[in-house]
Amino acid sequence: MKVLLVGSGGREHALAWKIAQSPRLESLLIAPGNAGTAALGENVPVKADDVDGLLALARSRDIDLTVIGPEVPLADGVVDTFRAAGLAIFGPTSAAARIETSKGFAKDLMARMGVPAAASETLDSHHLARNAVSDCDLPVVIKADGLAAGKGVIIAETRQQAVSVLFDIFERNRFGDAGQQVLVEEYLEGREVSVFAFVDGERVSSLVAATDFKRAHDGDRGPNTGGMGSYSPPPIWDDEMAAEVTRDIFEPVVAGLAADGSAYTGLLYAGLMVTAEGPKVLEFNCRFGDPETQVVLPRMRSDLLDALAQTAAGDISALALDWDGRPCVGVVMASGGYPNAYETGKPINGLDAVPPGATVFHAGTDASNGALLTAGGRVLSVSALGETVEAARATAYEGVAAITFEDAFNRTDIAAGI
Repeated sequence: MKVLLVGSGGREHALAWKIAQSPRLESLLIAPGNAGTAALGENVPVKADDVDGLLALARSRDIDLTVIGPEVPLADGVVDTFRAAGLAIFGPTSAAARIETSKGFAKDLMARMGVPAAASETLDSHHLARNAVSDCDLPVVIKADGLAAGKGVIIAETRQQAVSVLFDIFERNRFGDAGQQVLVEEYLEGREVSVFAFVDGERVSSLVAATDFKRAHDGDRGPNTGGMGSYSPPPIWDDEMAAEVTRDIFEPVVAGLAADGSAYTGLLYAGLMVTAEGPKVLEFNCRFGDPETQVVLPRMRSDLLDALAQTAAGDISALALDWDGRPCVGVVMASGGYPNAYETGKPINGLDAVPPGATVFHAGTDASNGALLTAGGRVLSVSALGETVEAARATAYEGVAAITFEDAFNRTDIAAGI
């Protein structure tokens, strides 16, 4: 198969790394890719949100399957455009992608289908939102309704902080159009788990789970980020919980979308909080997670390209996924200042000193001028399998220690004490 992979982050490097292992692969294009994906296929300078450019590329290179990594082109209707042109593509339509692009839509769907979730209100004015936080329980979760690059969720510990966050969103336009509506949501206690499944519009594959670390600094302090590290599988995840989550969360949501005429095809990601009352949904995403993909795919023994192709064809009835039982730990190396202002163009050194057993996935990197340079907030992710979580942690952090770039930082507590 000739495959076009769309995106440029750590998730896309991990996807390219796994797709490249498939005996079904003839050639791999990545648009636009990064310095890591360049070693696995051909980077093509077409932006991920350039739907017309992607369609022209797929046609001109006789692509058999296009795989969408990030959420923005899905929201923009890239799947709709490709399907209308008769081209195979992995991902949901823009209507189905509303499960991520509108948290209010997702909440309404879950309420209709009886899916357990955090209680919330969706509000479209500063005045109403302020009233909602004036007497709610604390802490309270405030979410931008739309896409905010993984940074649109704020946990307000005090009422003053909640009021300040709402002012930033509504008056300072902190999240742009994504913040035209907000959700004021109850804060759930428990263990957070990210769960992934292939969905063909009707059927749901077996599930795989991971845990990610969203706050910037050790001890879950600092601002929310796109994710500073991850591990898989979580110790609380077992066959019984997988069956419960499939029955009570994934299958009702997939059935609800199909009944609405927005059948979901692609990778469905549920962010869950496992509470004393059982798993409850925090959010859905309409694509592979980042940085979870970097710890899930190293555990995947199955042919990823085969799974992607069956899903895109709308029939996963014969899909059997096989997972390595060993844990995998991944640690993100970020640019100083992330997720706020940061500098790029810093030389990256030490990749040749990373120990065997550690895999480095590029996120914000560039090698167009002959030197490997930083080109984003999250720069690299170092992942490792191990017989135990501690062994996997040790190898991953040994890899992190070998790599240097100016103002680099990382959390030191990813998967600690698991």
